[in-house]
Amino acid sequence: MPGSSNLIAGIVSFLLTLMIFSYLLGDNPLFRVAVYVFVGVSAGYVAAVILYQVILADLLVPLFTASLIERLLLIIPMILSVLIMMKISRQLSWLGSPAMAYLVGAGAAVAVGGAVLGTLFPQTLAAFNFPSFISAISDRTGAEAQRLAYGLVVAFGTISTLIYFQFGAGVQQDGTVSRSRIVEIISWVGRIFIAITFGMLFAGLYAAAMTALIERLNFIINFFGSF
Repeated sequence: MPGSSNLIAGIVSFLLTLMIFSYLLGDNPLFRVAVYVFVGVSAGYVAAVILYQVILADLLVPLFTASLIERLLLIIPMILSVLIMMKISRQLSWLGSPAMAYLVGAGAAVAVGGAVLGTLFPQTLAAFNFPSFISAISDRTGAEAQRLAYGLVVAFGTISTLIYFQFGAGVQQDGTVSRSRIVEIISWVGRIFIAITFGMLFAGLYAAAMTALIERLNFIINFFGSF
């Protein structure tokens, strides 16, 4: 028999689970209430994390404990934070536009830099790892041959996928796109690689959803079994 606190938490979790499962019968107020609760709790948690780990730890506390130079540097983010708060008011929302523009620009720069340095360059180097190819060709062992085959598949999949997106295509006078027979064949192979990729992504999402469903069903069974 669970304790009083665990019993209340279990009952609330059980009711919320049933409210989420009610979506199987269609969109209804119970499902919406559960979604609103989830969004509200998530927003409250994020606000608490930002308040204690960002505003207090990185802004307010250093204003009283840091050196003079660090305090002067903290004036800029403090002013930008106050300007963003002006977005709450319709009359003063224009004051927050520069801070919002800086925030969006910095976020976009970080996202692009992360995508280029963390994804594009490493994937390009992995697709065209010439030293690995050369060592694999010179060494006739099974492991090196397997690595060579893997590298060739990655490289060909990357090239064929890029060619699929109209690279090397010419536009006729009537607006139709024409490409050579070889390019069309490689593009068709690239379409297969894209389909396989999307299929694997869907399979991963489906597996994650099934894992969450099994966990919730297991929770319900264990909740009733605890009595």
